Amino acid sequence: MGATKTGHFTDEQNKIAIIAKALGHPARVAIIEYLLKADTCICGDIVNELPLAQATVSQHLKELKNAGLIKGTIEGTAICYCIDENNFGILKDYFSKIIVTATNRKCC
Repeated sequence: MGATKTGHFTDEQNKIAIIAKALGHPARVAIIEYLLKADTCICGDIVNELPLAQATVSQHLKELKNAGLIKGTIEGTAICYCIDENNFGILKDYFSKIIVTATNRKCC
């Protein structure tokens, strides 16, 4: 989706697309699952959980943070990450609406 075309869609559609793109890589899904399981801010432990280099994990964390799915706080020389609940509410509402609509349709 080109930057010039996003203006043709609603803010909600653009937000969902940004979040979906951020979740479009299995490493990012694994990071989200790890942060949910840990239920606390995590610093260097994420790298130990994934079969990826530190730089690669950092890039995935950046994408998740830019999409608003995680947040980070600086603690000394490290950044500790945790889930940002706000955008998961947007996802919940969106997918709930889709599921209800799709299961109530009679098509084909």
